[in-house]
Amino acid sequence: MLTLLINIFRTFNRNERLVFFGLTVVTIISGGILGILIFRAATVEQPTASPLYIEGIVGQPVAINPVLAGANDADRDLIRLVFIDLASLSKEYKSSNENRTWNVILKDDLRWSDGKPLTADDVIFTLDAIQGAESRSPLSVSWQGVVVNRISELEVEFTLRTPYAFFADNLKELILIPKHIWGAVPLANFRLSEYNLEPVGSGPYKFSSFEKRKDGFIETYNFSANPEFSGDPAFIEKFVVKFYQNPAELISSFNSREIDGFSGLNPKNIGELKLGNTVLEKSMPRYYAIFLNKNIPGLDDRNVVMAMNYAINKKVMIENVFNGKALEVNQPVLPILDGYDKENDQVIGFSPEKSAETLDKAGWKLNADNMREKKSGKQVNALEFSMIVPQSRPLIEAADLIRKNLEEVGIRINIITLNPTDIANEIIKTRNYQMILFGNILKQNPDLFSFWHSSERFYPGLNLSLYENKKVDGLLEQVRKGSDSGERAIALSQIQRIISEDMPAIFLYSPKYLYAAPSHFGGFEEPIISVPSDRFRNVNKWYLETTRVFQ
Repeated sequence: MLTLLINIFRTFNRNERLVFFGLTVVTIISGGILGILIFRAATVEQPTASPLYIEGIVGQPVAINPVLAGANDADRDLIRLVFIDLASLSKEYKSSNENRTWNVILKDDLRWSDGKPLTADDVIFTLDAIQGAESRSPLSVSWQGVVVNRISELEVEFTLRTPYAFFADNLKELILIPKHIWGAVPLANFRLSEYNLEPVGSGPYKFSSFEKRKDGFIETYNFSANPEFSGDPAFIEKFVVKFYQNPAELISSFNSREIDGFSGLNPKNIGELKLGNTVLEKSMPRYYAIFLNKNIPGLDDRNVVMAMNYAINKKVMIENVFNGKALEVNQPVLPILDGYDKENDQVIGFSPEKSAETLDKAGWKLNADNMREKKSGKQVNALEFSMIVPQSRPLIEAADLIRKNLEEVGIRINIITLNPTDIANEIIKTRNYQMILFGNILKQNPDLFSFWHSSERFYPGLNLSLYENKKVDGLLEQVRKGSDSGERAIALSQIQRIISEDMPAIFLYSPKYLYAAPSHFGGFEEPIISVPSDRFRNVNKWYLETTRVFQ
């Protein structure tokens, strides 16, 4: 047969041979493409194992302990790698007694990373440690009045003082610690234990080692996939975290491929990243606002607050400070949350002309210093206020734009920048401010009680505007107690409308969360990130490589 084909080929002239060669090449290429298409149609792409991922973090770990974790992002990040929440450890949880009683049944054969059994006793021990005064746990406020009882080795029962429809979200935040490790440590000594830096957990990864410099700066933490993890095993075998002193060092290491990814990318730094990467953008259930102390003359005037809203250019703020990576906010229920009502999202457009007109009509006139003032009997009140601002570059930049905007209509703002810790411990605790530019971090549910109920006006409550409205109080209570989604939506719509009308704060923006990663990175599917550590909630699903398998 081959000899016959060769003889036929020899009879071809030059042009016929060229055509033959062309058709042969086309046939081979077409066959190859067809084979690829058939293969791709018959297979699906799936993640496969990868040996290593290196994450970069600015900061230092202090206590990798869920009971002690406060606002330190480095601690919270590592906790999410090593530990896991109660909801994920449960095969069932259900409510009864009008959401006042919650029963949680653990999965079978749960184990800590050292191989010891994880049982109901660990749940009870963790809650006792959080509630114990000597531990000084930052979580104690969230668990006040909650009683837990052991039903069996795998079941516990939580009893609440009042019904709470969103308690399942609390279970997603309750991260357990092992009783067999911490039970012998007095609560007062929790912060002194070496287990804070060498944790034993039940999460997707287990602690291997860490390296630090002679000056005590921890440079690297090493983790490996936890074989005792109750969920799907991690695709990435070894997870390494490197620590940096500032964002510039972090970005430099990312560009030089010393790390694979990092969290909390500043939108203004996107242009500093070299090619060959991807920037993942997620929504965050948080917003920033200027919270007003309505006991201050001038701020108790709704017309003044309305004029401030008109005067502040939110769109320019979002573009200049966040490169457009933020959402304009006008009221306390974000569009990404259940219960958001677009009809009651009252947008107050930027208009310096309307701002000036509103102030004039309300009797606030410009004086010789181009500042608004108003006579009240013999007293003259001027629209000059101090505004507390945390020492954060985006907040300081936003505050400066706000100051300039308000100054143009005759309202003077004196900016006072303070360390966030000092603001929490001294300013917010005492409510000693006229105005404060601050953020409210919401859960992924529409429970706004902590931020707007009158009972939360004073520490440790988060009602920073000292807001009081009995109608809103009742609606907030209805939202957190009831399970009917229709009734909840109606209540939330009314809350939006009333708070928008009362103007206890000037709502500004909700920033996007940005994560820098390699271009071949996958598995980070969470659409909403409440806090940066949430990126690790399903870190076992992260991958760097894929393969195709037949369907």
